[in-house]
Amino acid sequence: MPSPPLPKLRAEVVRVSRRLHEMGWVANHDGNVSVRLTGQRLLITPTAVSKRDVDDGMLLVVDEKGTVLEGRRKAFSELELHLAAYRARPEVECVLHAHPPHATAFGLVGAELGPVAMPEIVVSLGDSIPTVPRLMPKTSELVKAVEATAGRVDAMLLAGNGALTLGDSLEQALLRMELVEHYARILSIARGLGPVPALPPGDVTKLLEARAKAGLGPKPKS
Repeated sequence: MPSPPLPKLRAEVVRVSRRLHEMGWVANHDGNVSVRLTGQRLLITPTAVSKRDVDDGMLLVVDEKGTVLEGRRKAFSELELHLAAYRARPEVECVLHAHPPHATAFGLVGAELGPVAMPEIVVSLGDSIPTVPRLMPKTSELVKAVEATAGRVDAMLLAGNGALTLGDSLEQALLRMELVEHYARILSIARGLGPVPALPPGDVTKLLEARAKAGLGPKPKS
């Protein structure tokens, strides 16, 4: 999907950043937003600022190693996780990291966001929303785990560190974050009522075929 003109893209990063705060998915300096640009560069939000307060002048452009090319602020410390996702998925244009409360709670106890029991989840997110095991921040082990997981899914939980969603656009990545949190809330309620049955494997196969036909999900590696 072609990227919009840079001024429009910068405005969209600001909008999505503030939206994360409005939805209650970030607090303090939590969360970050990145978008792929041409020339192996990324447009990103800065560290040490509330997503509520992000504006155009705070945004940074970094290269594939995380070096700041444009902007006066510092890059966020978890940029390596975004870079790992982009390496795993050359077709992905945007990555969001946030701490939506219900989904983050699943990650805190090391639980996968499952079973996948609703057709909408399979079509929009795939047949699993895995949880990356708890690993120390800024370690090569965590980066490798995120890269391996991003190669097969569009949304994941990070044990003790919220959720990560990937998308062809900022809006798609944002909607996927919204769906992750919505499904976490539904599962939390449903589990209090009784066992939650997973979708039958045959149904999952058909839904995954519909997902692929719609052009969603990881692209086959050439």
